[in-house]
Amino acid sequence: MKLAVTGAGGMLAHALLPALEGSGHTVLALGKSDADVTRLEVLRSALEGFRPDWVVHLAAFTRVDECESRADHAFLVNAQGARNAALAALACGAGLLAISSDYVFDGAATRPYREYDPPGPRSVYGASKWAGEQAVREIQPRHLIVRSAWLYGPGGPNFVDTILAKARAGEALRVVDDQRGSPTFTHDLAAGLIRLIASGQLGTFHCTNAGVCSWYELAAYAIQRAGLEVALQRTDTASFPRPALRPRYTALDNQWFERATGVPLPPWQDAVDRYVGTQARTRTR
Repeated sequence: MKLAVTGAGGMLAHALLPALEGSGHTVLALGKSDADVTRLEVLRSALEGFRPDWVVHLAAFTRVDECESRADHAFLVNAQGARNAALAALACGAGLLAISSDYVFDGAATRPYREYDPPGPRSVYGASKWAGEQAVREIQPRHLIVRSAWLYGPGGPNFVDTILAKARAGEALRVVDDQRGSPTFTHDLAAGLIRLIASGQLGTFHCTNAGVCSWYELAAYAIQRAGLEVALQRTDTASFPRPALRPRYTALDNQWFERATGVPLPPWQDAVDRYVGTQARTRTR
């Protein structure tokens, strides 16, 4: 299969590109310099010669707080960019897989969100991702929209790396314990995306590592598994005001993904174990 991947310089692409190639697929990696997703004709031109079977749209503006002060840019990249990816995929006869976010929900739920639950984004970032979803559904019938959450992995800044770096530096840490979600390892998500494309299914799916925790619980687990000792305190969201409002609970129900692929993603603890272990081996080389 031939797949074109936008956002090729990002953290998820860092895991997905080698996984696709390792599965025997032919891949066209498109960074911003290759195909700016905010420019439709440029993106169309990049895809025309390659003629992919699928376009995997990863390009996004993900700096949640910065989106609040750069709303026009957030909607240009996350909404118009998704619209352009849908139009370009449609023009060359390709399916489109677009990555979305748990932040399309308001966080008021008391059980994991299902694909059909009503959205209610509380931030510009969440609203721009929801607008991108709507554009994909409107334009490209042959689509997969995959919502994931709390991504971490090599190749980009992420919470786990930040916490472990501060712990290694001996910093005392305060981490919020009243926001809950499902941490997701990019390598596991990449494998899930490949299985979902192969399944022949279409529509909207949730895909995260299994289980739910708070940011504090994730930090404590990662620090413990890394064999570090540091002062770690619980705090709440109100003690750390940020430009963008954060939803309090965004666990995602993955049943549709599991039924489509037959394989659930591993528990988040297992994923953290593997990631921290990989980091430790890298540091000792």
